[in-house]
Amino acid sequence: MTITVEKATPLNKEVAQILEIHHNFCTFTTPADCCHVMNVSQLISPEIDVFAARLDGECVGVGALRVLNETHGELKSMHTLEKARGQGVGRALVDHISNHAKSKGIMRLSLETGTNDAFKAARELYFSMGFEICEPFEDYSLSENNVYMTKVLSTSK
Repeated sequence: MTITVEKATPLNKEVAQILEIHHNFCTFTTPADCCHVMNVSQLISPEIDVFAARLDGECVGVGALRVLNETHGELKSMHTLEKARGQGVGRALVDHISNHAKSKGIMRLSLETGTNDAFKAARELYFSMGFEICEPFEDYSLSENNVYMTKVLSTSK
């Protein structure tokens, strides 16, 4: 089993399909006023880098880095197809995106995810990788349906 992660365009057919699955999952499991999922067209932006994870060559996961400012980034659009879960794909994506963020001078990586059971595995992954609960950042606000997490990547720029 080989996992590779590479920069990708959200317009790539395989990537776009997973992003659509992710969008549908988030909008189905989260109340509309608390759902912060980005669609494919929103991910086409100079401050966003999208990545595809491949398991033995097959695209099975996506994730993105949104640069918020010169030292703060946000993990967005993380999704692993159900058939590939539990095999390290999500961990590989977070590792790759974290290293990419560090290479851009980003010192802190934050994220927003859901609080319901559908997001439990994601929260457990982020905790296991050193993310901690934090206050809402950027334009996010407190909600019983959202949790905010952050991780320091580097202490010097």
